[in-house]
Amino acid sequence: LTITLPFTKVVRETRHQIASPKIEELIQKEKVHKELKDIKILLAEDNLINQKITHLTLKPLVSSIDTASNGKEALDKFGTATYDIILMDIQMPVMSGLVAAEKIRALEASTNTHVPIIAITANAMIGDKEKCMSAGIDDYISKPFQPSALIEKIKKFI
Repeated sequence: LTITLPFTKVVRETRHQIASPKIEELIQKEKVHKELKDIKILLAEDNLINQKITHLTLKPLVSSIDTASNGKEALDKFGTATYDIILMDIQMPVMSGLVAAEKIRALEASTNTHVPIIAITANAMIGDKEKCMSAGIDDYISKPFQPSALIEKIKKFI
C-alpha cells in the first residue's frame, strides 16, 4: 500500500534574528538580581478587598507598592514610574488587564525593556493561561492565592 500526498510547495518561514545571542547574554548578566525588599511593584486590581489582601501580604516584604484601580490607570502609572514587577488583575473596568498588558508590551518595544507581569485572575479556566501569555503576561496565579505562592512567583522574576 502506497500513500502519496500532493504537496505542491514548501513555504519556509523566514526568521530575522534581532540581536545576537552574545548581546542577549550580556543583557542577562547586566540584570542585577534585586532583593525582595528593594523592588517596586505596581498592583492593578479593582477590588478593594483584593488590594488590601495583596498589600498586607507584600507590604512587610517590599519597599514600594503603587495601586491602580483599572488597566488604564495601570498604563498611566507605568508611563510615569519605573517598576520591577506588575501584578495585574485580568477583569477590571475601563481597560482589562489583558489589554493593559498588551499596551505595556507595545510601549516596552520602543525602550528595549521588559517588566515582568504576573496576572492575578479569578478565571482559571482552560485557555486562560494561553490568553495571558499571548497578551505578553509572563506568569499567572489564580484567586484565591496563597500569599507564599505569590511571593515565590515574584521572586522568580527579580
